[in-house]
Amino acid sequence: MGSISEGPARALINLQLGWPSPRLFAKEGLLKGAQEVLTSDKESAAALIYGPHAGHPPLRESIAEWLSSVYTSSQPTTKERICVTNGASGNLANVLLKFSDPIYTRKIFMVEPTYFLACPIFEDNGFQGRLRGVPEDDKEGLDLEFLRRELETAEAVATETAPTIKTGRTYPKVYKYFIYLVPTFSNPSGKTLSLSMRQDLVALARQYDALIVSDDVYDFLQWPEDSSAPHDSVSQVPPRLVDIDRAMPGYTKWGNTLSNGSFSKVIGPGVRVGWADCSPAMVLELAEVGSSSSGGQPAHLTSTFVDKMLRSGYMQEFISNTLIPAYRKRYYFLMKAINELLVPLGMKVEVNRPADATTATAGGFFTYLSLPEDLPAAKIVAAVAFQDYQLRVAFGHMFTVTGDHGSTSRAEEKGGFARCIRLCWAWHEEDEIQSGVQRLADVIIDIRGRMKRGEDIGSNVSIGIR
Repeated sequence: MGSISEGPARALINLQLGWPSPRLFAKEGLLKGAQEVLTSDKESAAALIYGPHAGHPPLRESIAEWLSSVYTSSQPTTKERICVTNGASGNLANVLLKFSDPIYTRKIFMVEPTYFLACPIFEDNGFQGRLRGVPEDDKEGLDLEFLRRELETAEAVATETAPTIKTGRTYPKVYKYFIYLVPTFSNPSGKTLSLSMRQDLVALARQYDALIVSDDVYDFLQWPEDSSAPHDSVSQVPPRLVDIDRAMPGYTKWGNTLSNGSFSKVIGPGVRVGWADCSPAMVLELAEVGSSSSGGQPAHLTSTFVDKMLRSGYMQEFISNTLIPAYRKRYYFLMKAINELLVPLGMKVEVNRPADATTATAGGFFTYLSLPEDLPAAKIVAAVAFQDYQLRVAFGHMFTVTGDHGSTSRAEEKGGFARCIRLCWAWHEEDEIQSGVQRLADVIIDIRGRMKRGEDIGSNVSIGIR
């Protein structure tokens, strides 16, 4: 059955896709940087050889200076703490290659609902069957006591006392546990961990020899939640976990945190340049992962272009004057459509504001909604939306932790995230966002009509979890 508001012939609207739209790629700055590098014999010669393992030295310095200017911290980032990477996903794999041992490292804990495409990265590194979900909560952003209990249980049954596969000078530090999360404007829930939760999480990681890998990729995109508030009245998000770790007494040579950064959200995913911000000791080891030792830093050429963008001031100006205004406008547009079309149908916007925030702050790429109780699970709603309305939305079951039956069970509990839908405002323009929300409203009305007629909706649609 089609929408009552639109004809049958229509293009797909993809509110599932978590990508920035091509119109907002930083093409001009990238082109200018490329021209500066490639028209100089000296710079092009340095850019087209194998890159230094830790990355282009000027870029390491410019990233450190840029991060120190946009994050408030008592200890500014230095270039010794920066390792250039080929993006957050590629770096996550490299971190596991260097600092985990698939026999010694007990568990991988992932905050749920989780960024599901991180799961195969952990599995590829030997952790199939050892991924465990840690629920979010509605107050501080994370159920820390749940994580504490899981760590205590894992310690009680552990038998290995030392790494058995990765040993010797090549692997001087292997962690017992990994904790993966997106602490600010999380994907998919949009939640932000409070300062006190971040401090407690770092303390817990130290206690159990865990490495927290945080994807800090949305922090730069934030604005007031209230559209009527002054645009500069943003409550600064809490410090990064890596900065908290450095500032807390007892910081060790290796540290227990790594900030996984990327320019994918602010330049364009195809640029494939990111950074790890961590302890200098960790940088030295991460730079010597086998593929970098052989081939050099994997995004070396593009790194030289990005360095020019940072040094000229173009990057931060582009974020402040182009990206934030565009995404802010789309966010307000989406929220207005949700409040007008979906909230009256019983859908609820799930928000989490850190307890220490003075102003409600929105940001990132995603809005997270829960379905009313009379509707079936979100995966069925999403299947009807795609099959009959040419609308893609992300649904709760997508964000379970792979191989963790407890994660699926928690998702399917009353009020669990199996009843949630994630919408992205970053890919589409305003008119497509409006049409997408209208289609979702039509889906809800349609499903309710089918249920009233006694139809078995689940048997009539194709449901794909991935």
